Amino acid sequence: MLYIGVLQFTLSIPYAETLKDKRNVIKALKDRLRRSFNVSIAEIEDLDDCTIATLGAVVAGSDTQNLNSTMDHLVNELNEWRDGTLADHQLEIISPR
Repeated sequence: MLYIGVLQFTLSIPYAETLKDKRNVIKALKDRLRRSFNVSIAEIEDLDDCTIATLGAVVAGSDTQNLNSTMDHLVNELNEWRDGTLADHQLEIISPR
């Protein structure tokens, strides 16, 4: 059975002074998370604010324990992120039933 893990999170990026600064920081983070956790990730809100970014990460799998573990590691990585602060996050595992 297919399960989908969805993580929506908001980051505070206090050192970004322009949207270009923010894009560079977010691009580096997205690339690292894709490599490390094999997730699909995109910026979904706060596109015009240079100090806040809201992103969504999605991973699919057949085992909810694996999905929960992957998402927990992802949240831990975001908590340790040096270029900003994890301000908020919401995790949901979607089942087709």
